[in-house]
Parts: sequence; C-alpha cells; structure tokens
Amino acid sequence: MIAIIDYGMGNLSSVFKALEKLGADVRITGSASEIGVADSVILPGVGNFGDGMKHLQVSGLDKIVKKSIGDGKPFLGICLGMQLLMDESEEAPGLPGLGIFRGKVVRFPKSSLKVPHMGWNNIDNETRNPNLAGIKDGTYFYFVHSYYVKPDDLKINAATCNYGLDFSACIGENNVFATQFHPEKSQDAGLRILENWISG
Repeated sequence: MIAIIDYGMGNLSSVFKALEKLGADVRITGSASEIGVADSVILPGVGNFGDGMKHLQVSGLDKIVKKSIGDGKPFLGICLGMQLLMDESEEAPGLPGLGIFRGKVVRFPKSSLKVPHMGWNNIDNETRNPNLAGIKDGTYFYFVHSYYVKPDDLKINAATCNYGLDFSACIGENNVFATQFHPEKSQDAGLRILENWISG
C-alpha cells in the first residue's frame, strides 16, 4: 500500500488518480498509524515552506516521515515535498526543514524571467537514477515553483533543469527520491517516473 501524506498542503487528488491509473493500492491519509504500516510513502505539496513544515510539526507527521525514511521505505517527495526534505529555506528563515538532505532552498534571482517558474521545461538526466529509467535527456515536465533546492552534496542530484540557471529537478539517494516538477501533471513521462518508483 502507498500512503499519500495529507498535511493540508495542496490538491492530492491528481497524485492519487495518477497512481490509481497505474494500478497501485493507494490511500490519502493524515494518520500516522496508517502511514506507519504503508509499504511506500509520498510527500506531495504546493505552497509555502513555512506553512508546510508547521502543518507537519503540529500534526506530528514530521516524525513519521523521518521514521519511514529511516526504516528504508521507498519515499517520494513532490514539489514542496522535495523542498521540505532539506535543512532550511529562504522562504521561512529560522524554521528548520526535515533535514533528510543537507542543503537549502533558495528563491530564483531577479531577472527577465518570470517567477514563479511555471509550465513545461526539459530536464537532463544526471545520474541515471532507476526512477528515471526510460527518461531521455531533454524530456519535458511540468513545473510550478518560485524556489529551488541547492543540495550541499551534488551527488544526490539526479536531474537538472535550466531556468536562467541550472537547478536540481530531481534528487535521490538510497530509498528517497524527489522531484521539483509534478510527475502527476506531466503526462506520459511523469507516469513513467511514477511507474518506475512503484516497481522499484
């Protein structure tokens, strides 16, 4: 069973429907006990880093996220769910993130490009992470974000995107994989990543 964590940050139905389409046994839940018995866990989300962390902390779900990862369960972070895995974010100074990966989340610098970065953009596959199997360099995915992840250890960078600068489109290490883009909104390529993750 795959648990999609409901912590009040974003529309979860599109993630649910994408996984259901792939034949997965999936549940949307805010119950720590239900997440605890799940085989795999997804932390999705859109919106503000500070709000996301506060919702996780108030509900106690930050602890079950860390435990699920520590227990070696396959874990997928999507968009805000990827950013929350880092130590900190410029969007919420002084509020620690989950600290699964060393690094921070920073805002796109002022330029001629519009922020948020919204719409389709292509990625380059960096590490041949198994979750990116079958994804060619230059494949397009759907992004909506004003901040991006800067990991301390570039070895966890699984794919790169360029929007005025290169940034991490995906990160991954051991049982944890995360995407800045929305695979559930990225048509066939996004479904391929979800399928890889399910079968991995």
